[in-house]
Amino acid sequence: MKAKTFIELAALSANLYAISRETHLMDKLKELSEQSRDKLNEFMSEKRVDEAGNEIPFTERIRLKAKEVQEEMEVKIGEMVSAFYEKVNIAHTDKLIDLERKLEEVNRNLALAEARIHQLENKDPMDGAV
Repeated sequence: MKAKTFIELAALSANLYAISRETHLMDKLKELSEQSRDKLNEFMSEKRVDEAGNEIPFTERIRLKAKEVQEEMEVKIGEMVSAFYEKVNIAHTDKLIDLERKLEEVNRNLALAEARIHQLENKDPMDGAV
């Protein structure tokens, strides 16, 4: 009987948690919709003019705003992807290119060191004596 009561309490607490999260979500959506409505009203009432002083039509203003939002989104997504790569330690293309350059440099230095060793091994010990 105690196990059944415990399971019922756990289920009840899970349901209460889900309901509270849903309420929080609804409050957040309401807040965001109010902010969006205010921004939309501000955008609608705004009058923009082109270089000639003519008022820009509403559809053109929407197109310009969409282009602006797209550019902002590209920047934000790039920042988020870089942060994600850094967080999960996935090599980014820039890091791979840098690592390849360093590997090539190490290989050149190793080849020079091997050439020096071969030169010293093949050098006649009598050449340096007078």
